[in-house]
Amino acid sequence: MNMPVIVLDTNVLVSAMLRGGVAPRAVLRACLKGQYEPVLGPALLAEYEDVLGRAELFEGSALSTKERHELFDGFLSQCRWVEVFYAWRPNLPDEADNHLIELGVAAHAETIVTRNLRDLSRGELKFPSLRILTPEQCLEVLKWLP
Repeated sequence: MNMPVIVLDTNVLVSAMLRGGVAPRAVLRACLKGQYEPVLGPALLAEYEDVLGRAELFEGSALSTKERHELFDGFLSQCRWVEVFYAWRPNLPDEADNHLIELGVAAHAETIVTRNLRDLSRGELKFPSLRILTPEQCLEVLKWLP
């Protein structure tokens, strides 16, 4: 059985590093254990680095800056790099989210894991083989058990 290929939205990664609930952490843990194959491209890496570099966002976090960097480095080591050569432009309500769909299509991913279902599901261009799921739905649909 092939491991599920996923695009992990920044909001889920950050939630896993904060106090964002059990499911984001379980999805991140599954990536770290090699049970999901997360994919990464230039735009998503830039977004990860930008958001993770916002010190004010992590004030009061249970993880120190060093621990966050180590966790992020571990996650990156599990990611498969994917170049996006064609801009599909699904015309999402937030233009900044289009890169997630484009990465998912380029990587032949099964799922984008996000807390932003509303915006990511409202594109004009649809890709029926690419599911948009919350972390909770991902754990259920992709049958990963902690």
